[in-house]
Amino acid sequence: MKRKFFITLAIITSSIFIASAQNPTLETIFSRKSVRTYTDQPVSVEDLMMLVKAGMAAPTGMNRQPWEFFIIQDKALMASLADKIPYARMLKEAQAAIVVIGNPEKSIYWYLDCSAAAQNILLAAESIGLGAVWTAGYPFEDRMDIISKAVGIPKPFLPLCLIPIGYPKGEQIPKNKWDESKVHINKW
Repeated sequence: MKRKFFITLAIITSSIFIASAQNPTLETIFSRKSVRTYTDQPVSVEDLMMLVKAGMAAPTGMNRQPWEFFIIQDKALMASLADKIPYARMLKEAQAAIVVIGNPEKSIYWYLDCSAAAQNILLAAESIGLGAVWTAGYPFEDRMDIISKAVGIPKPFLPLCLIPIGYPKGEQIPKNKWDESKVHINKW
């Protein structure tokens, strides 16, 4: 029985990788990586708006859409945030950033809906040749406070994350996170 399970899993695994080569959506998903170094090439407003539009296409519980998006192009503001937020040093090189913001008064699950929106932004960035990385605001109150004050986010809105964006510098390789041992079919 165990051998049959692993043979089935191997067939599924190989089918996944073959399908990704033939499917642009799967190719984008498997190619996505956290990009932390960027060139000086500017990112157009049109591309930034496309990323936000992709964010708004995310699933949302009961269609509450508790999200807002703040686009940053101000290099001084990004440098200031880079100095204040742990793990956000790449903001100094980024050409733009998007803050994904949620309204907990619209939905108690705002952070779930906004996470889906952030993932859509990351995938959309990958699909158009941009690099991006998720840097956490939520649930760290100090980081949320820094971001909120820097960009003027009013209450009750809360920043979920800050996504630096730019054209990748050098070759970036996605991590292979596939782990068959974490897949369970019909029983644990």
